[in-house]
Amino acid sequence: MDCYITGTGGYLPGNAINNEDISTYIGNLEGESEVKEKILRMNGIKQRYYALDRNQNPTHDVYELATLAVKDCLNNGNKESIGYLSTGTTNAPLVAPGIASMVHSRLAEIGIIKESIEINSNSGICTSSAQAIINACRAVGLGGHASALCVGVDQPSEILKSTAIDVPCDRDSHADDIKNSNWFMSVFLRFMLSDGSGAFLIQDKPARRGISFKVNWTHSRSFANEAPLCMKLESRTLLLSQDVNVLNQYMSRYSRESVISAMETNGDRLGSYRVVLPHLSSYYFRRMMLKIIRELCSDSEGLVDYWTNLERVGNTGAASIYIMLNEYIESHQLSEGDKILLFVPESGQFNFVIISLTVVQ
Repeated sequence: MDCYITGTGGYLPGNAINNEDISTYIGNLEGESEVKEKILRMNGIKQRYYALDRNQNPTHDVYELATLAVKDCLNNGNKESIGYLSTGTTNAPLVAPGIASMVHSRLAEIGIIKESIEINSNSGICTSSAQAIINACRAVGLGGHASALCVGVDQPSEILKSTAIDVPCDRDSHADDIKNSNWFMSVFLRFMLSDGSGAFLIQDKPARRGISFKVNWTHSRSFANEAPLCMKLESRTLLLSQDVNVLNQYMSRYSRESVISAMETNGDRLGSYRVVLPHLSSYYFRRMMLKIIRELCSDSEGLVDYWTNLERVGNTGAASIYIMLNEYIESHQLSEGDKILLFVPESGQFNFVIISLTVVQ
């Protein structure tokens, strides 16, 4: 049985925040001004969104962000009965119950899903919500449900703001090589991540009107059997950190391997796609991505294009791929048969999700 993405939605809280105003919302930490500008130049992000006011008080919680993305996805209209809700995030206020339970409750409060349904909660970092898409596709594609909602949401500002974060104090001992300090591995993420949410409606047949995306195949691979831990969120301290040396050593290699594996496993060719939508954490990885595209399109007439909204939206983590596809639809003219590749890498311990779509009208 086939499955289709028949609706997309996204939500970005508040107004766009320029780089000059970041500290107005997440505050300042001692010594970080020395690395802030270098990080911003490297990642290429010009503006982002925070679910915070200027006093660092949250304007939304992660469950509300998810709910607002679902409302946008459904356009406040009546849809066929939804029997499955699949969600993913990096961090939620409650360790338990799972985020899907809490989002189901919020959706019931506003009358979107008032009945009992099957739920699925996914934890992790960027691929948590991509795995939510895969699970929703399986639930529909195998005939378990006619319709499913999947949601990706992240709100890193709540644990990265200056009033919440307690960074390691080994900065001075690494003065000559600051990137190897635990202090840097936590602080630099304050200028990498931002808040947002997105949602997909997945059904067993195309929408009666407008564009749908047939899910051709999904591919998910973990390299944790080979690679060391790179990015982590500690449950007791809520300290988020990333080892940039491990990131640089392994990301390119496993990105390439995951794309090659996806194409070979599914008998597909990258050159047959109109566009790749990659979850880029930073423009630092643009050269790596283009190298992989050139290699895998060497037998094609031209290179497949890529598109990202990273510069204007920021790195919204688990929500990124949802927000990206939603905006791409709104800003591009699509034709029947166009193929789109969603590529979601995660540096936690190097997990990758790739999803192949074809436009149906």
